[in-house]
Amino acid sequence: MKILLVHNSYQHHGGEDVVFNNEKNLLSAAGHHVSTYTRNNEEINGYGWMKQVSLAPRTVWAWDSLKEMRRRIADERPDITHFHNTFPLISTSAYLACHEARVPVVQTLHNSRLICPAATLSRGGKVCEDCSDKRIPWPAVLHGCYRHSHLQSGVVAAMLTVHRQLKTWERFVDQYVVSTELFARKFAAAGLPANRISIKPNFVDQNYQIAQCPRDYALFVGRLVPEKGVNTLLDAWGLIRGLPLKIRGDGPLLHHVQSHAGERDSGIEWLKRPTQDGLIGIFQGARFLVWPSEAFYENFGLVAIEAFACGVPVIASNVGVMAETIRDGHTGLHFASESPTDLAAKVEWAWSHPNEMMAMGREARREYEEKYTPERNYEMLMNIYKSAMSVRGWEASKSDFKDRSLDYIVGEISAEDERPSPKWDLLNH
Repeated sequence: MKILLVHNSYQHHGGEDVVFNNEKNLLSAAGHHVSTYTRNNEEINGYGWMKQVSLAPRTVWAWDSLKEMRRRIADERPDITHFHNTFPLISTSAYLACHEARVPVVQTLHNSRLICPAATLSRGGKVCEDCSDKRIPWPAVLHGCYRHSHLQSGVVAAMLTVHRQLKTWERFVDQYVVSTELFARKFAAAGLPANRISIKPNFVDQNYQIAQCPRDYALFVGRLVPEKGVNTLLDAWGLIRGLPLKIRGDGPLLHHVQSHAGERDSGIEWLKRPTQDGLIGIFQGARFLVWPSEAFYENFGLVAIEAFACGVPVIASNVGVMAETIRDGHTGLHFASESPTDLAAKVEWAWSHPNEMMAMGREARREYEEKYTPERNYEMLMNIYKSAMSVRGWEASKSDFKDRSLDYIVGEISAEDERPSPKWDLLNH
């Protein structure tokens, strides 16, 4: 099959970029012809004043990206186009090029931008859904939710308003991909066609394995920002004192973390960015991962799946995707979100009960093998592509779906398979 992948990278490499590259490599390894159209927000740093002025209208409708997408489609003649991020340089104008050429569109929703200009569904550290049910998301402009700027929030709000009025996401997207049931329900409630929403979690490759090595520290991996629960983590360690904790991450709270790491008997060590193999080794040497995120609507915890793959249980806050991903007492432990006291208590219990935590680690590895391997992810992705092609009758032949590396052929999914509810059952096929 010919697949065109489309992605707009942010200036700082993040989880969306990891997922994009992982899926690109997965599809290529399966024998598909994969081409890409990518842009990077670093382009903006080199813009002159005229381009800077044009950035706002191009966020709503990027005529340059539309022109390039038309050229790519004419050259590549893809069977399907899979979008990851379009904000802000590619924009939803790229959908039109696909629609004109009768190329089905799949859109992965890595965040909540379609219903929240800030893409976080939070404000001031608290859950906020003020814009999710409004045709014009004016609260975001009022509060300057995007980058703490009323002007920039206005640009994003204008983009959402225009495309809500035009029904762009209903008319031009054939299948949506979300990573959790929580987000499937949220987007369906906000008005996206529920029968076009599929759940497909992310995956990590088979280089993540259980290793026979000493497990002598707790681990945190993630962005060093308040919403990731970094302050809760540090406060909890202030109550514990001395238990070894390795922290890998960068962000606005880096100096705060380094300050705590410099305290005598804190037990905290901040790690510089390792190689990929080095990162896997860091996971393998951990007794457990701490995932203290306070973002109720965090989209997906790839870091937890990396831990699962290495047989490492996870201590996670008991809200949102964290509670959905970690099964309390089976693949890890829950603690009361934003409670350093409860986190400290769970960490001390985990540290003093190594046999129980090792058993949870084995269960975490089994869960990885059932849900989060490349093979399982490929199967789900092919089902999603087949569904997208059936929406408008743009059906590909069954032979196009042959997995040349796994000798796998996806079963037929007809147009009648569309149901008036999200496809919750993908993980159970």
